[in-house]
Amino acid sequence: MATLHLHLVSDSTGETVRTVARASLVQFEQVDVIEHLWLTVRTLNQVNDVLTEITEKPGFVLYTLVNADVRRALEEGCRRLNIPHASPMAAVVKALGDYLGIEARGRPGRQHVMDAEYFDRIEAMHYVLAHDDGQQMGDLGDADVILLGVSRTSKTPTCMYLANRGIKAANVPIVPGSPLPAGIFVTGGPLVIGLTNDPKRLVQLRRNRMRFLRDETETDYVDPERVAQEVNAARRLFADNAWPVIDVTRRSVEETAATISQLLERRRKSGT
Repeated sequence: MATLHLHLVSDSTGETVRTVARASLVQFEQVDVIEHLWLTVRTLNQVNDVLTEITEKPGFVLYTLVNADVRRALEEGCRRLNIPHASPMAAVVKALGDYLGIEARGRPGRQHVMDAEYFDRIEAMHYVLAHDDGQQMGDLGDADVILLGVSRTSKTPTCMYLANRGIKAANVPIVPGSPLPAGIFVTGGPLVIGLTNDPKRLVQLRRNRMRFLRDETETDYVDPERVAQEVNAARRLFADNAWPVIDVTRRSVEETAATISQLLERRRKSGT
């Protein structure tokens, strides 16, 4: 297995450069990546510190630096050390500037300004935390989307991901013998989406969960026949109410969230 020292250099929070790096690295197998993260790099002295570390642990440098002097210092240092380097934003910013006929301001961290979108994300995160796993069901009408599903269908992580996109998401577990909140069935209310999973996969996930909790008890929760009945009953519920269904068996949380966002956008456009 190859080892890669990956130096991620950002003039802000590092969110952009880390996202690009990880999205790119999944295309390569058999690589042991050691990340070196440098945040809020905005002065030449800071660049020198970065270059000192790169000298000791050479590898690949990925950077998002909008200040021209700081960026140039890093690039010249990398060339001097014969270190490969790339800026994932540079080509896009230049192309946009050429098209618009406007010069980019080059101000670090502008994407993290506390604008209305930022506060929408914070509000959505508070909502998700307060309405996780069937909590505080009295104000479901404030949600953008309600996710339903039996246990271990990725409801919570999907809601958290949606909140980071400013979407208020509540999740409600389907528990055999327990009624669902009345707010779910309100006509014209939040978009309700059912999440389902392959029963065999669910049994495996639930056993892993119980093992983590050091509980080896054999209950209906992990009984293959009962789990299959749970899944089938949930699917009938979704069909009876004409709720869209997403099978998360082979989907990542990101893919599930993307589908939900598309469904929300389609609903907004239709005005229903």
